[in-house]
Amino acid sequence: MAGNSFGTLFSITTFGESHGKAIGVIIDGCPPNIDIDEDFIQSELDKRRPGQSKITTQRKESDTAQILSGVFEGKSTGTPIAILIPNEDQRSKDYSHIADKYRPSHADFTYQQKYGIRDYRGGGRSSARETAARVAAGAVAKLFLKKHGIEIFAHVSSVGPIEAPNLDTTDLNALLERRENNIARCADPATANEMIALIDEVRKAGDTIGGQVSTIVRHVPAGLGEPVFDKLHADLGKAMLSINAVHGFEYGSGFIGSQMRGSEHNDIFVKENDNVRTRTNFSGGIQGGISNGMDITFRTAFKPVATIMRDQETLNESGEATTITGKGRHDPCVVTRAVIIVEAMTALTLADHFLRNMAYTNER
Repeated sequence: MAGNSFGTLFSITTFGESHGKAIGVIIDGCPPNIDIDEDFIQSELDKRRPGQSKITTQRKESDTAQILSGVFEGKSTGTPIAILIPNEDQRSKDYSHIADKYRPSHADFTYQQKYGIRDYRGGGRSSARETAARVAAGAVAKLFLKKHGIEIFAHVSSVGPIEAPNLDTTDLNALLERRENNIARCADPATANEMIALIDEVRKAGDTIGGQVSTIVRHVPAGLGEPVFDKLHADLGKAMLSINAVHGFEYGSGFIGSQMRGSEHNDIFVKENDNVRTRTNFSGGIQGGISNGMDITFRTAFKPVATIMRDQETLNESGEATTITGKGRHDPCVVTRAVIIVEAMTALTLADHFLRNMAYTNER
């Protein structure tokens, strides 16, 4: 099975399945002498872990990270960092009824067709359980980026038809505090309450619902991105679309920009405190695939979780019509836990491009 690695210089390889003994990640290319705060890594994992509120899956996992290598006396050594996260609360029997059935909109059929075998227990490798390993790696990437003053903030900006208003992003720390004060992880408290009520209503009906996560990245230097095929927004798009249940990505003005005229959409350059800035930021901080020093902004859309607690028509492995009913513990809306995954994949992408860009700045 290919496709388990991400990144060029700051790269990760994840391993493990939803109902295996453990999941984990190997981080290769992390520079030496980075302060590796294990409490911070654990706090990031705690934001993604299951069972944290009434509107998330009730699977109970502590997601305790064990650093096996690459760290000495609290600092990275420059060698591969291995992080292991044991699985503690697998209930494989919850999936015995689908051993020979294809769940609608899941990876069951495609995995069977590609590999001729599949782990039906929680989806195996296709499970969102794998993303815990990404969050652990993303925390290390954040620690690297923090050394260079780069800040990343994401929050739930919509659930179904409920959308949060545009936020004042002057103080990202204040937004983070507001986000973490509610289980919807929306930085607007009033909207968060509406979202929680809707998700709970959907959960009680045995259904699921989708949503969006909005992200802003501050203090990214101009120059990150590798045209033509490794443009910064292209790699951010790949990073987001690699996350389970993601069905859409847009940066800057996104699809709305297609309705505008060039005279409206062009970001005019100005001089501000001896720095080149733009009056507007429809480009989302990226032009020609390269960061321009403005805030990087993008949105990530998540579909409704595929497992619903209702009867659905489907086929079994013999191609016979049958009925399937969702069982087990599943999120009614994935975005509340996906916020930290989005941040992690953002950090991994930026850390990789930061290192790649150093090759140019060091040559000047």
